[in-house]
Amino acid sequence: MTALRPADANDVERLVAWHADPEVSRYWDGETFTLAEMAERLAREDVEPWIVVEKDEPVGFLQVHREGLDMFLIPAARGHGLGPDAARAMAEHLVRERGRARVTVDPYAWNEGAVRAWERAGFVEVSRHEADDEHRASWILMEFRG
Repeated sequence: MTALRPADANDVERLVAWHADPEVSRYWDGETFTLAEMAERLAREDVEPWIVVEKDEPVGFLQVHREGLDMFLIPAARGHGLGPDAARAMAEHLVRERGRARVTVDPYAWNEGAVRAWERAGFVEVSRHEADDEHRASWILMEFRG
């Protein structure tokens, strides 16, 4: 259903626009970015940025970091199974090809759609947590079990 390709400098404007959409930024603590900030984010050495593609059209963003994955789809792409498809593909790649022992995600507990999507991708709830330095609301730690 989906493909993943590395995000690069050609995606900066698209990612800035996507994050400016309130239906995206609300799931990322309201964060929006300038072109320079996004270019800097894509250049981070400790995070791998990926574009989720459906039928040659970019429809979302997935990032891989030491702790796990973060992802969003543009509103028009939601509800079609694309997120779980992309997440499962990346999690399986990390486990099978890169030898990761653990792949996690940390959706907000209030984001029931994301929790269900991560479950469909093969993630299971491990624990629940209150807001902290990295999370503005209570969140769920989920781990990929395939």
